[in-house]
Amino acid sequence: MARVRQKRKPHAEMNVVPYIDVMLVLLVIFMVTAPMMNQGVKVDLPKVGSEALQQDNNAQVLTISIKADKTFYWNFGKEVDTDAKSALDKALTLPQMTAAVKGIMGENSRQGKSVQVMLRGDKTLTYETVMAAMGGLQQAGVGNVGLITEAP
Repeated sequence: MARVRQKRKPHAEMNVVPYIDVMLVLLVIFMVTAPMMNQGVKVDLPKVGSEALQQDNNAQVLTISIKADKTFYWNFGKEVDTDAKSALDKALTLPQMTAAVKGIMGENSRQGKSVQVMLRGDKTLTYETVMAAMGGLQQAGVGNVGLITEAP
């Protein structure tokens, strides 16, 4: 009796374990380097020796940044934007900033949400510029403004 040989087909399966290893290494690298990246509007903050204030966890935070050339930038989110990761790359004038803040404040008051407004000003700005910004914020319906400084 003759034996019948079966043809064996090659087993073509790709081993994905090395690819998963590479992806995990890349993920770890990005997780480690992402917090170190500093992007956004560069503002030279004044240095003041004070403690950080408690933040209301339920409130949205609107961070207004003023550069030395008196241009305004803003960021709106859950956290204070101390690293200037600004949502807008477009520079605004004082009237444009006032109108934008007025819209944000109006929308949030209709939804019953509270908004904390924080002001980041370059240390070379004049008192007049900071007061003009605070006046614009007051016209936009902001009652309280926090000032962001750097620790010495």
